[in-house]
Amino acid sequence: MGRENGNGNENVLEDLIRRAGDCAVVDGGFATQLENHGASINDPLWSALCLIKEPDLIERVHLEYLEAGADIIVSSSYQATLPGFQSRGLSLEEAESLLTKSVKIAVNARDKFWSRKPGRSYNRALVAASIGSYGAYLADGSEYRRRLQVVVEAGPDLLAFETIPNKLEAQACVELLDEENVSIPSWICFSSVDGENAPSGESFEECLDIINKSNKISAVGINCAPPHFVLSLIHRFKESTAKPIVVYPNSGEIWDGIAKRWLKFEIFATRWRNAGAKLIGGCCRTTPSTIRAISNVLKGRE
Repeated sequence: MGRENGNGNENVLEDLIRRAGDCAVVDGGFATQLENHGASINDPLWSALCLIKEPDLIERVHLEYLEAGADIIVSSSYQATLPGFQSRGLSLEEAESLLTKSVKIAVNARDKFWSRKPGRSYNRALVAASIGSYGAYLADGSEYRRRLQVVVEAGPDLLAFETIPNKLEAQACVELLDEENVSIPSWICFSSVDGENAPSGESFEECLDIINKSNKISAVGINCAPPHFVLSLIHRFKESTAKPIVVYPNSGEIWDGIAKRWLKFEIFATRWRNAGAKLIGGCCRTTPSTIRAISNVLKGRE
């Protein structure tokens, strides 16, 4: 299965990082922004519900993040599992069509934006197809393979395995990419509830050992964790892997007791970049304004 990279044999993710000045910007919270526009996503499908009811709103959010300066936009497929759609009474064919649609909407938004906003102030963004962990749908992961096949066939630039909770699932991702001979870059992002280990309690050193052995995984990092965990985790990851590090934590709100003020998210972003992160964005509760602030500070506009 594989889709050739647009730059021949060059890894498009590495190329983007280089073009972005050695640190590229990932977009922010998707469900948060959908709700800000009035979408009701209190549903097991979460933001994927809008693929059925309000696809135009999904495109609008992608465009807002592109306008804010995101170099990578992530598709609305995190919770878009085939069993999840089928549980709503949709056929397998309809479910696969919606999964494909999640990637196509993102690609079309990127192309539409680039056609009117080329130039020095923006990079041509990449589209990452989101694949949530098994825990994103309460099943044994048996639909994982077909889900991967469908999103790759839809034509993203890369794959984003998100909120991975343990070493076993990371291993499953690596093996699946090998078995399916996927040729586009992928990243694997773990979550963390203690700032020290994966949610399973396993050390990140154990998890990274598996990933380091794979030439299918182009970057590794943390998403959906509090921002105050991130700096120390970047340092730990750098000791255990040579792969680019990607971080996009939740918004968090950190009080600076010395300066007597709330620290802004973009202050963390500069620290993460200086510590060695190559891809930085936001997860839950971050918005286009968050990403604009990150983009401005990382790209020297402030």
